[in-house]
Amino acid sequence: MGHKDNDAGVPTYWGTSGKTLQKLITAVATTDFLLFGYDQGVMSGIVSAPDFTYDFPEVKDNSTYEGFITSIYAVGCFIGACFILTFGDQLGRRKSIFLGATIMIIGVIVQISSVPMGNSGGGSTAQFIVGRCITGVGNGINTSTVPTYQAECSHSHNRGKLICIEGGNVAIGTLIAYWIDYGCTYGPHDFVWRFPIAFQCFFALVVIGLMTQLPESPRWLLTKDRNEEASTVLAALNGERRDDPQVMTQVAVIVDAIRASGHAGGVTAMSDLFTNGPTQNFRRLLLGASSQMMQQLSGCNAVIYYFPILFQTSIGTTHNLALLLGGVNMIVYSIFATTSWFAVERIGRRKLYLIGTVGQCLSMVLTFACLIPGTDEAAKGAGVGLFTYIAFFGATWLPLPWLYPAEINPLKTRAKANATSTVSNWLWNFFIVMITPVLLANTGTNGWGTYLFFAALNAIFFPIIYFLYPETAGRTLEEIDVIFAKGYAEKISYVKAAQDLPRLNETEVQQKAREYGFSLSDEEAQVSMHEKVQEGESSSSPSD
Repeated sequence: MGHKDNDAGVPTYWGTSGKTLQKLITAVATTDFLLFGYDQGVMSGIVSAPDFTYDFPEVKDNSTYEGFITSIYAVGCFIGACFILTFGDQLGRRKSIFLGATIMIIGVIVQISSVPMGNSGGGSTAQFIVGRCITGVGNGINTSTVPTYQAECSHSHNRGKLICIEGGNVAIGTLIAYWIDYGCTYGPHDFVWRFPIAFQCFFALVVIGLMTQLPESPRWLLTKDRNEEASTVLAALNGERRDDPQVMTQVAVIVDAIRASGHAGGVTAMSDLFTNGPTQNFRRLLLGASSQMMQQLSGCNAVIYYFPILFQTSIGTTHNLALLLGGVNMIVYSIFATTSWFAVERIGRRKLYLIGTVGQCLSMVLTFACLIPGTDEAAKGAGVGLFTYIAFFGATWLPLPWLYPAEINPLKTRAKANATSTVSNWLWNFFIVMITPVLLANTGTNGWGTYLFFAALNAIFFPIIYFLYPETAGRTLEEIDVIFAKGYAEKISYVKAAQDLPRLNETEVQQKAREYGFSLSDEEAQVSMHEKVQEGESSSSPSD
């Protein structure tokens, strides 16, 4: 974690500080989520390719094996998320990201070194499955760590947008995977599946390369009493000298708040996740984890992982045309994913959740209704439904479950709560990816019952979001604390508490905290207010 001071005495990493340094940290986060998206999409065009099924014959015409070889990746991701849940606070953000990217590369090497043994498959298929699981472990580690790392190195005013950009890059990574899959179908036999899988190493190597000269999270350093290192990192992120009053004050505020919150030592007990009272830690944990669960149960990965198979099985296209349509679908996915970057603060989290749920439900209704007649003409309408589904999902449910847990949970429980949400994501991911091929093969003409199943689930989500999910857009972290304390003290729904609570300044938040009987112990929230005061003083001072 080497740094150098420039001529002005400002610490630099990669020769940069301030906004440029924050952009490099954002580059690591977006590259890692590009890799996440690429991994999600890469098997979609491979698993049904004739060259792949020839080398791994167990997969051919076996929907259960097809689901297993794809979903075993989610099992690895689940293991990786559990690892961070247990050891993340001890390792730190930087070492965790290094570890995750390295494990992913090892998993890729295991996969592409599989040597098929004629038509029997056997050991080579087992090796491929093990390699895919190992790759998943690395991805689970990084998807549980990177959002927290970026949040702890970013200023409060742009944190939500940055995490949404991370989520949007999942779609772009999936787009890259689909088109690489399609291009490789014109290559030699081994190239068809080995190159798309090997290309994952490119993203992982970029992450490792950038992280070699990037800093550790300053907040994690302060929980370990490494104050001098944390001061250096905060000075670099602010573009100031270590002895700058703003940097020194920021360090003091964080240290005091860490002590007040009981987070000294940097390790949160699992029991803290299950407390309620004015802070409502358990409710907030459930809100974050349930959003990840509903994302998977909405049917997103049934479409992303199996889009070519859905078109071949349900609509009757050729493998080549299915891959081409899959690539076009991913272009739609990526375009709509970028709209969340601009809408998430203007429209709000809650409205986007509700809009996406309605759109996804109606898209699945269109899809299953058009498949029931079993005719080629009607099936084209099902194709339209899959396209509109991925558009609604990309604009709403893709980024929101990564953003919501990061801001709904206080710092004391954030690392473990985020990891728990990610565990939820991968558990349900495995379930959906495992059952989708089986559902397609056993639920009516062209598998129309599969889409009815997802339409019903999306319909169930609407009242859950409407009655239980409070709006957090435009709120500072301590205002979110006040929302839950208000709901608890006044015995009203937390949705109504968020609607009734006006925007508060620092003094009003402190008054409300005393009124509702809790202390503001989230150091990020306190620093957020400190930054706001500093920005106000800067804007009010006369220019030279």
